Amino acid sequence: MAAEELPAVSVIMPVLNEERHLRSAVRRILEQEYAGAMEVVLALGPSTDRTDAIAAELAAEDPRVRTVPNPTGRTPAGLNAAIRASSHPIVVRVDGHGLLTPGYVATAVRLLREMDAANVGGIMHAEGETEWEHAVAAAMTAKIGVGNAAFHTGGLAGEAETVYLGVFRREVLEKLGGYNEEFIRAQDWELNYRIRQDGGLIWFTPQLKVTYRPRPSVRALAKQYKDYGRWRRVVTRYHRGSVNLRYLAPPTALLAVLLGLVLGAAVHPAFLVLPGGYAAGILAGSVPAGRGLSAKARLLLPVALATMHFSWGFGFLTSPRKLADKVIASTLPGAARGLERTA
Repeated sequence: MAAEELPAVSVIMPVLNEERHLRSAVRRILEQEYAGAMEVVLALGPSTDRTDAIAAELAAEDPRVRTVPNPTGRTPAGLNAAIRASSHPIVVRVDGHGLLTPGYVATAVRLLREMDAANVGGIMHAEGETEWEHAVAAAMTAKIGVGNAAFHTGGLAGEAETVYLGVFRREVLEKLGGYNEEFIRAQDWELNYRIRQDGGLIWFTPQLKVTYRPRPSVRALAKQYKDYGRWRRVVTRYHRGSVNLRYLAPPTALLAVLLGLVLGAAVHPAFLVLPGGYAAGILAGSVPAGRGLSAKARLLLPVALATMHFSWGFGFLTSPRKLADKVIASTLPGAARGLERTA
């Protein structure tokens, strides 16, 4: 398409404590070879590092970049604030530690048109910088780590339940009220569920990749996956019928290991086959998943896998019912939500 025919694009980015990656993330956006107009809106949470200073420098260096406040620091609130502050018909979501690959925007815009999709997206290409991060990246791109989700492990282009981040038609976001701000995590999955329920098409393609930087420590990874499990449980309670077997695998594994340890100690050692079987499965799965890693990263890979599984499972099992009740209350008639809220 000629430049004058290309739709203008708004790139929205919720940012909190991203001094390590923010400049690289924004640079990758501005370097996109897209002939249409583009703006970048950074929703700044209450960071405790140099994120705000870096964002101010980026805005001063390029008129396409500007900032809006996100006082809560919560991702869905930041996304909605950036959507409200932007104006173009195509909305591209990027995270503060995500790096777009060349051609990302142009390919996404083309596919939105060709597939008549509401949202298109691709692969969350985890890529570490330290030995631990290399191990986590391998775990996040292996089926033994994250199941068969195409946006983690790759696959053929086609209709999907959800995609990583996403490139949306603005009218779809405005019609559905944007992101549900009660979902501290899993807001992408929840929004895509509503899009599908409304008849919209979610399209996955391996042509689109975003480089993702994994959490830098065991503790940070455990918190991340505990929150994932906690909020995915909220989604299953809020949207009845949205649960699938992949979501039940981590809590099932955690319960089996705990039950085996307790019964193995209190009743009979034979029950230790449950935790032993899990450990054997993780070690066996780490062999193909760890190909190409250093020796140290291969040793860390089973730790990363177990941390992801058990943290996700713990979060899912302990997710309080009141979280779902709060989300349900936020959607009652008269409740302000999503893009209706002020920044």
